Amino acid sequence: MISLRPITPADNAFLARVYASSRAEELAVTGWPDELKADFCRRQFDAQCAYYSANYPAASFEIIERGGWPVGRLYVDRWEKEIRIVDITLLPEFRGTGIGTKLLRDLQNEARAAGKSLTIHVERFNRALGLYQRLGFQQVEDKGVDLLMRWKEEASH
Repeated sequence: MISLRPITPADNAFLARVYASSRAEELAVTGWPDELKADFCRRQFDAQCAYYSANYPAASFEIIERGGWPVGRLYVDRWEKEIRIVDITLLPEFRGTGIGTKLLRDLQNEARAAGKSLTIHVERFNRALGLYQRLGFQQVEDKGVDLLMRWKEEASH
């Protein structure tokens, strides 16, 4: 069973691990020692947390759990005409298991019911890009490294 719960300060180490897992592939080719990779990830994670807090103060910051165990994070901001997925990241061993699809479909249902669009910034080379496209998200803006993807009810038919 997949569930969401609000983040607490006790989740910080887990969230740092989730973040580091999202950078592991790209850092594998650097040749850096593990200590340097860990320090880099910690600094980047802290910077990302500060950015999200400053730029998405009303967002819901939640832990994704499967069977009561934390497996990822989901950050969502709900605006007047749009629901923005700020971040969705699963630990590597839970990617490709249907958890992300279920959460995205739940958000699509929420957006549909509210008459809003659902958006997310996706890195151009993120493997999840194909998932977003299969679920009806369309590119609306090219920001270089990131693509702004949007799902809207009429666009998905």
